[in-house]
Amino acid sequence: MSYIVDTMQNLIHQTAFFNLTVGNYIMIAVACVFLYLAIAKEFEPLLLCPIAFGMLLVNIYPDIMLTVEHSTNGVGGLLHYFYLLDEWAILPSLIFMGVGAMTDFGPLIANPKSFLLGAAAQFGIFAAYFGAIALGFNDKAAAAVSIIGGADGPTSIFLAGKLGQTALLGPIAVAAYSYMSLVPIIQPPIMKLLTTEKERAIKMEQLRPVSKLERILFPIVVTIVVCLILPTTAPLVGMLMLGNLFRESGVVRQLQETASNALMYIVVIILGTSVGATTSAAAFLNWDTIKIVILGLIAFMFGTAAGVLFGKIMCIATKGKVNPLIGSAGVSAVPMAARVSQKVGAEADPTNFLLMHAMGPNVAGVIGTAVAAGTFMAVFGVF
Repeated sequence: MSYIVDTMQNLIHQTAFFNLTVGNYIMIAVACVFLYLAIAKEFEPLLLCPIAFGMLLVNIYPDIMLTVEHSTNGVGGLLHYFYLLDEWAILPSLIFMGVGAMTDFGPLIANPKSFLLGAAAQFGIFAAYFGAIALGFNDKAAAAVSIIGGADGPTSIFLAGKLGQTALLGPIAVAAYSYMSLVPIIQPPIMKLLTTEKERAIKMEQLRPVSKLERILFPIVVTIVVCLILPTTAPLVGMLMLGNLFRESGVVRQLQETASNALMYIVVIILGTSVGATTSAAAFLNWDTIKIVILGLIAFMFGTAAGVLFGKIMCIATKGKVNPLIGSAGVSAVPMAARVSQKVGAEADPTNFLLMHAMGPNVAGVIGTAVAAGTFMAVFGVF
């Protein structure tokens, strides 16, 4: 009888109920909210679903992120090995290759002025940097946190790893990907606040056709120019442009299809679950995390506002030929931010079609955020 009692007690004590803290239950609740947003509201489910599930797993079974150094048998947890690919900048670079293979750079080539809108939207990054310094973060940590303002998860992970801020990588990545997912909620109020109904209804002229030669030369020229000036951007900008070259060359269709489909989705699964798994209660529920989340939101809002305001300047300079809404797409959440520009413009005039015009600043924002990360790395002497 005692054997049965002891066995039952051992089984009961092996359940997670006896090992979870109040913080774990809070994070499990947060994970369930994220899953609801991903599944019921369809807020970028490809990102939010694996992130939320990784968050759920690590707070039920923390050893799933156990490092080799802390294990008793020399074997780490499953998601620890996934996470190492984040730290080594492998997954962020592969994500960029997939984005390049999936994205049409034609709108940016057809309207090079879009680079200005993409650059203006990076204002949020540098505003967040000085804000993080003011809140007590050291210079490298402030730089890593500030990239959230570009709404670019892969670049946030890449820079945090390169600057040695692995302790902050989890909160930074979760904040960046969360704001990418919440673009349809965060951006529209800012866009409407800073523009008039008349400005939002502006119809833009059709973009000029872009030749095949231009499409092929663009990724090659951008890689040469940007990587010569900032070699540290090569892992991101280089992979982005390689993916786009696969798309536009027309001679490696299999590589383009693999990079934009199978490989991309495999990487998203691994990266999403490993990022979510960095949000254990012990690591996530602290003041630094709260400051990072707040700074990231402020930075993203500043970046959106700066893009829209610069769009208004271009609208005035072109005598009403530029719809200021496309400036909000200068943050690098591709293609979510461009879709939001289209949606808000269509609310003002259902016949308005801004999507392709917004894709120019959107692609420019991806390049701009990578350049901002490379600039920080150059300033701190990191290679």
